[in-house]
Amino acid sequence: MAIGLGLMFGFHFPENFNYPYISQSIQEFWRRWHISLSTWFRDYLYIPLGGNRKGALRTYFNLVTVFFLCGLWHGASWNFAFWGLYHGFFLVIERLGFARLIAKHWRPFQHGYTLLVVMVGWVLFRAETFTQTCVFLKAMAGFGAASDTTCSVMDYWNRELAIVLLLAFIGATPWMPAVKHRFNLFQERAHPTLRLSFHFVHEWMVLGFLGLVFMICAMLISAQTHNPFIYFRF
Repeated sequence: MAIGLGLMFGFHFPENFNYPYISQSIQEFWRRWHISLSTWFRDYLYIPLGGNRKGALRTYFNLVTVFFLCGLWHGASWNFAFWGLYHGFFLVIERLGFARLIAKHWRPFQHGYTLLVVMVGWVLFRAETFTQTCVFLKAMAGFGAASDTTCSVMDYWNRELAIVLLLAFIGATPWMPAVKHRFNLFQERAHPTLRLSFHFVHEWMVLGFLGLVFMICAMLISAQTHNPFIYFRF
């Protein structure tokens, strides 16, 4: 939203998320996730604390401190603080050599490890109490009272959910930029007359798609009775 509004007024802001869910490690995840926040903490806290210039132990201390404060930045609550410490812990063990160890394994394994760590971290981030955190984690692992239910995933499966998951998969992976890059290469090799036609059709298709998405979003927002601000707790 900020990037789009900025473009309307002639400002060009950099992308803040660079497909973080394709990361192969937690270090890579934080290079791709919330880039403006990560850069701010790096420039104004990590580097002034000494960064990685004062030995290994000081580097680990700096990392844990930065991510502890990063957690508190999201909200003055213990679940946010522990979420920050949790990510700081994995960044430390990756610097200790775990990153080199997993880099030797199959890429899907690296990706699976990263997603597992991140998804468990989101439970810490979202749950309001540690008891709730434990209940969620037990259910996710197939244990606890929450897993002893007659309901299954298919009870919640419908066409709307399938469409949302498909769009989420497309949006969370660099599939669209790859298609756009191949289309641009095809355009460059085409005859000038065809190139102009392709450009015209492409622009109108993009405009039509964005107009449709805007209408759908407007209808969904107007149909909701309660739409709290996402950062109301922060």
